[in-house]
Amino acid sequence: MRTLAEGLHEAVRLIADMFRLWWRNLLPLMTWWLVGYAGFRLSINIAIWLGSHNHRSLAIGVFSAGVLLQLAVIVGMIRTCASSLYRWRDAAAGPGETTDPTQQQLLDLLSLTLLPLVAVWSAWGFLDEQISELETSYAMDRGLGPGEYLISFSGDSWKGFLPALLALLVIRRLLEFADDRWPSKAGKLAQVWSEAFFLLLLLAIAPPVIDLVKDWFEDRVFWFQTVQWWQSLKEFFSSIKLPVPDGLEFLWGFFDETLWPLFKKGVAEPLTWLAITTVVFGHRALSSHGFIRGTRFEQRFGTGTAPAPQGRIAKVANQAPNLVLGGLKEKFYPALNAFRLLVQVGPVFLGVVCLVYTLHEVAFQWAWYQPLRWIGPLGHPWGLMWGGLVDLFRGAFFDTLRIALLAAAFDQCLSVGAERREEARLAEAAEAATSGPADEVKPTA
Repeated sequence: MRTLAEGLHEAVRLIADMFRLWWRNLLPLMTWWLVGYAGFRLSINIAIWLGSHNHRSLAIGVFSAGVLLQLAVIVGMIRTCASSLYRWRDAAAGPGETTDPTQQQLLDLLSLTLLPLVAVWSAWGFLDEQISELETSYAMDRGLGPGEYLISFSGDSWKGFLPALLALLVIRRLLEFADDRWPSKAGKLAQVWSEAFFLLLLLAIAPPVIDLVKDWFEDRVFWFQTVQWWQSLKEFFSSIKLPVPDGLEFLWGFFDETLWPLFKKGVAEPLTWLAITTVVFGHRALSSHGFIRGTRFEQRFGTGTAPAPQGRIAKVANQAPNLVLGGLKEKFYPALNAFRLLVQVGPVFLGVVCLVYTLHEVAFQWAWYQPLRWIGPLGHPWGLMWGGLVDLFRGAFFDTLRIALLAAAFDQCLSVGAERREEARLAEAAEAATSGPADEVKPTA
């Protein structure tokens, strides 16, 4: 009962902080959001024009630039809320845990957060929604039917992107070399964009490649033998009236169709967004050295310690990935380390964050269907116009509110984490005080 009351108190405080942040930063948040929305719509229109003139490669590049602009806008919106977080400002002013993101250049923040943001967008379906928006706009503008796509990754179409991926890797390494020799903001921006564009294309072609691998396994002889073995096992258990394989299939179907979607949408998505927010606010404790200290990866990835002697072949094998991926893997260390801060605050607060985020998503979906029901059917042109307006106002309100929610959750996360550490310190002090006299040896006469 105490845990439930504590969770309810944290939820009310989080919702109040969310609306307070949203209201105090409404104008800059709306300005950032409108810049991202206008840039994305402009990239879609230019991509459609290029696609209609048989310049689909350029269309993909322009569309990707619009998507990356939206990701940069997210970082800018989170950075905007920093000046209104009083708990975070107290922590940043002290010797403890956080740095001030307002003192960092936006390019520095983008270099740390853009690649994890691309991964998050791809993992939770945001990238698929943007591609679907492009295809819908392209079909409506060209008057095409189903099956006509501006960007297609089905079949063997993904192979046409392999030269672009290789070219982006080479360009990125050249830009990194030039930026090390002659540092400049333009070079840094080009390097960040090439890294993000590479990861964006790589994640876009990943689903058809995975399907190709699955089809390859299904055509192999050992796959048929495995299926036949499983069928024989089911028949054996059916003959002795023990439906063990059927029970396992039921549990797997329940997990795959029910539990995993709930976990992905209600737990994993809000926590990954909160981890990205933590990286933007620059938590000092979340360094790549601290993430792998004391593990076998410390020597492999390098943390400033003296490496152990290696043979020539092992040295070449360890350095080979750096030819193309050098500097890319380090960009994900802070995002992975951010989960350490989330673990410290305990399950109650994390459950509160997931609950409030889920309520936000439910309201976001309701704000699309309910206004359209109020408006009713209006025919083809008017229905599209009202649908676009509803989507515009819904995005302007709920997208900015989501940023305020994440910023408020990080601010409250610091407060809850400080309380947990103080409670642990007092408990250790009390335990030391009670166990100290008992451990003393009485002097002999």
